[in-house]
Amino acid sequence: MEKRLNTKTISELSPLLKNKEVSPVELVDDVLEQIETLNDKLNAYIEVTAEKARKQAEFAESEILSGNYRGPLHGIPIAIKDILYVANETTTMGSKIHRNFRPTYSATVIEKLTEAGAVFPGKTNLHEYAWGATNNNPHFGPARNPWDPERIPGGSSGGSGVATAAHMTIASLGTDTGGSIRIPSSFCGIVGLKPTYGLVSKYGCFPLAWSLDHIGPMAKTARDAAYILEAMAGYDPKDPTSTDAPTTSYSTQFMESVKGVKIGIEPYFFDHVDEGVERAVKQAIASLEREGAVVETVRIPTLQYAQYAEMITILSEASAIHHNHLVEREEDFGDDVRFLLKLGEIPSAVDYLEAQQIRLQLDREFMEIFNRVDVLITPTIPFLPPKIGQDTVWINGEEVNFLDHIIRFTGPFNLTGLPAVTVPCGFVQGLPVGMQIIGPVFGEGTILNVADVFETLHPELKYPPAVLRK
Repeated sequence: MEKRLNTKTISELSPLLKNKEVSPVELVDDVLEQIETLNDKLNAYIEVTAEKARKQAEFAESEILSGNYRGPLHGIPIAIKDILYVANETTTMGSKIHRNFRPTYSATVIEKLTEAGAVFPGKTNLHEYAWGATNNNPHFGPARNPWDPERIPGGSSGGSGVATAAHMTIASLGTDTGGSIRIPSSFCGIVGLKPTYGLVSKYGCFPLAWSLDHIGPMAKTARDAAYILEAMAGYDPKDPTSTDAPTTSYSTQFMESVKGVKIGIEPYFFDHVDEGVERAVKQAIASLEREGAVVETVRIPTLQYAQYAEMITILSEASAIHHNHLVEREEDFGDDVRFLLKLGEIPSAVDYLEAQQIRLQLDREFMEIFNRVDVLITPTIPFLPPKIGQDTVWINGEEVNFLDHIIRFTGPFNLTGLPAVTVPCGFVQGLPVGMQIIGPVFGEGTILNVADVFETLHPELKYPPAVLRK
């Protein structure tokens, strides 16, 4: 039997839509049916905008039928993390305080995807104010991992990860301040891309930490992520951190080869890692090496201070953003977010500035490394997703605090703003493992190509989560 439209990728769907073999209305109906079937179980969406999505799909169909095909995202359902503004629609930030907030304008990324013809089925669940990595939301309930609904999907973009993995959308948008795209993408077995800082406008995204925030795609494949990045990337004068740099057609840069690509391996990223996770990532690297990639060990000394710098920066900036609400409405925050916001009032100006000096040194060291190698490869997360409500995880028989390790391998690339993509690379105990590929500034084309080659080499890694298996 032909698989349902909602299980297909953008790469598969776009030519069908363009050639009028499939209707955008058929596609969105399949997506909405999947949401209706699974959302009570997985809690991926805070709000489902079914009527709006159908109207957008009908309009897309009329345009395509009249010969006005806009491109690969035309008629494609893309879910929106509920921290991105959509004009005159509720944007909760996963919070009680903003439960009824209705912005008067849309985020730049929403405007760009609208122009590309995308369809928006709803707003996805997230950790409150994106300040956490579990997606255990006290106000809207936890999102649940489709590979094991008793486990977390990761956060803060957990709903987007769940919706994409469970085919409750074709792709989604997430935000990433310490790993919040890559963590749920890894735990849910999909591709998640954090672009170079400033490549994608953050205008219309409620901030967590100004100097660390990124917006990026969460998708079923690297090629799908490339299509979405193409539509969103570019300078935006409304965002003071936006970079006025030339963009490119990422979806046309795939070379289908890694021959001669130089892969850097830093031992820091293989220290204190679940042995199953480590084995899966090292086997993935070996498969790329067999295809002609060249593997080299590199050293980045300042990485030992990266987690300190990340935490001081995110704590300080987040607490500055929420200071007034913490003073006036402390009881309206969830316990974990309230604790982190109070903790963020403790670091001194000296602490913050020391953290920024660490960032500068990391920038210099990574720049030197990328003069020698094309990409770095690491595990995305050093352990498997814990059960919902657990504060500790097990790494090779040792019980450790979840927060002490969750952003250990993702956070350095928020500090430096370097592009990083996670791609599924194997399974441990029936749960997906993510491999992180990092490149130099504006190296999205290279890291997506490596991810795409790996996906092509390993089609066996594409099987459905437990909730979708008969």
